[in-house]
Parts: sequence; C-alpha cells; structure tokens
Amino acid sequence: MKITLEIQNLKCGGCANTITNKVSDLENISDVIINNEDHTVSFSYENDIALIEAKQLLHKIGYPIVGEKNALTTKAKSFVSCAIGRLSD
Repeated sequence: MKITLEIQNLKCGGCANTITNKVSDLENISDVIINNEDHTVSFSYENDIALIEAKQLLHKIGYPIVGEKNALTTKAKSFVSCAIGRLSD
C-alpha cells in the first residue's frame, strides 16, 4: 500500500534527508519520497503496524502529521533533525 502524509515542521533538504533516512530504516517501509513544497512524505508500507510505526517515528523526530499536536518541544526536535540531515548530506 502507498500513502502520502502532510507533515508539520518540514523546512528544507536537511529535514528531508533525516526523514528519508529514518523512515527508510523501518521494516516494511519502502520508496520514501519527500516533497518540501507540499510538506508531504510518501511511502509504501506492508501493513497497518508499519504505518503506525512510521507515524510515531515522524512525530518522535519532530515532524508530526498535520492535525496532531505540535508542541514547542516537537518543533525543537525538528530543528535538531534538520541539522543532522544537513550534516549527513
């Protein structure tokens, strides 16, 4: 199955690198594509558990799904994730 999720706090290529690397590392997830202009992440997943894990991971690294709580601490995590993504570029 394939899904596209609109996420919060996506700012640049550094963010995209971190999201791509982290989500791609999950089991049963493949074909991760980030669209900075639309603030979306698309990927294929094998089952509902993989989808739930991907959503939880996105929130954990600072990129919650639109409509989820986006606290200041979550926004701060996205800046850290962005910096890591820029360094691994």
